[in-house]
Amino acid sequence: MRKNGILLPITSLPSPWGVGTLGKEAYSFVNFLNGSGQTYWQILPINPTSYGDSPYQSYSTFAGNPYFIDLDLLAGNGLLNQNEYDWLDWDTEKDKVDYGFLYNHRFNVLKLAVDRFLENPDPEYVEFLENNADWLDDYALFMALKNKHEGKAWWDWDEKYKFYSPEKAEEWKEELKEDYEFYRVLQFFFTKQWNALKKYANDKGVEIIGDLPIYVARDSVDVWAHPEYFELDEDLNPKRVAGCPPDAFSADGQLWGNPLYNWSNQREDGFKWWIDRIDYATKLYDIVRIDHFRGFDSYYAIPYEDDTARNGEWVDGPGIDLFKAVEDSIGKKKIIAEDLGFLTPSAKDLLKNTKFPGMKILQFAFDSRDSANGEYYPFNYPENSVAYTGTHDNDTIMGWVNTAHPDDVQLAMDYMDLQDPKNMNWAMIREVMKSPSNYSILTAQDLVGLGSESRMNVPSRLGGNWQWRLLPGQLDDAIQQKLLHLTKLYKRFPIEAEKEEKTAQ
Repeated sequence: MRKNGILLPITSLPSPWGVGTLGKEAYSFVNFLNGSGQTYWQILPINPTSYGDSPYQSYSTFAGNPYFIDLDLLAGNGLLNQNEYDWLDWDTEKDKVDYGFLYNHRFNVLKLAVDRFLENPDPEYVEFLENNADWLDDYALFMALKNKHEGKAWWDWDEKYKFYSPEKAEEWKEELKEDYEFYRVLQFFFTKQWNALKKYANDKGVEIIGDLPIYVARDSVDVWAHPEYFELDEDLNPKRVAGCPPDAFSADGQLWGNPLYNWSNQREDGFKWWIDRIDYATKLYDIVRIDHFRGFDSYYAIPYEDDTARNGEWVDGPGIDLFKAVEDSIGKKKIIAEDLGFLTPSAKDLLKNTKFPGMKILQFAFDSRDSANGEYYPFNYPENSVAYTGTHDNDTIMGWVNTAHPDDVQLAMDYMDLQDPKNMNWAMIREVMKSPSNYSILTAQDLVGLGSESRMNVPSRLGGNWQWRLLPGQLDDAIQQKLLHLTKLYKRFPIEAEKEEKTAQ
């Protein structure tokens, strides 16, 4: 069955409180999706962001981002008074997130709510603590210790806290009891609001596609509490780090800096950490997109001391064994594989053997720098794939029109028989929606026709990323109706919704 959806990060939702949240505007967006016949809402990772604000560099692969906790919902629960937070100037720039302002003010407001909550805790809180203790306790302790050390990375903490052990962790929880409890309550707030939003979306026929980064940040509870699962030396420094080799887009390659996995230890442990991670993600979301899928076949390893990605080497990953272990343990789950970039025959075989749908990006079809761009022409898309106009790492369509080589733009216009590049966004939207792919995803920016100012991320650029926000009313009724028309035209309208619509008529 053919289906369509929209990519819009939680951070990018409109909100009067400086960042998108799980509150009113999230529900309004679900209504927009339902009203335009959409099946999917794709988001970026929803974990707490660390230095640089990237959702792909988080303090925890399990925890939810406290910035997403809606203040109005807390007020509605009697945990805040609106005058305790509406006096702050959250929206210095309404179309951008000011992460520095959030960091300096959001937690002060949340502390008021947590203190009131702990005076008379919700009975569900105890159950929540029991059900999530395997990740929650270490995360809350990690954040409490980070506060104690004024936000420093864990390898710069006092020596006694640098080396984790379960026994010492119990002592530290008592030592830092107030902060430890604060971070546990924040996760309870997040989870209650998230579950309510997800249920509302599902009841409206909308499924949520979540994003699982292949790597975790070095400054994370995952690496601090489980160093045995990563390539670290005796002093807990990475031996090698992740990245991408040089290519036509970057002469130095991309140096991500994430610690690499110790796959021999992971395999010896039955891939337990990965099984737990994917199991949790598939409960949090309806469908999971796994980022940088080719890294499971082979991954690029760069010496830790290098300052570019030039001297890395390719190393074999766990391959199909990991996904067999996952399926044997938790059953078959709905997963999308981010298989972009150069794929070796063995990487293609891995994708084929998992039967996961891969990704196709229409912008790549017209990029003269890419020798393999032929596979991104829509007529080549296999049915078991997800067609995109672009991802969070691409420019918007209208931004691409203004920045790409003129010959590439002309090629796109010739391919789509387009006379005016001002209509490129809807031309490309039509192209992916009528492609053979069973699934197609559009970005919210392209629906509105926004330019490069609304791009989410420029890979390898320091600063200025992950900030764009949708303004109230930009996704208006006219866009909703046009999208609904195309969704029906290209047979991506949900069968159940079509039956209900005919019955109503």
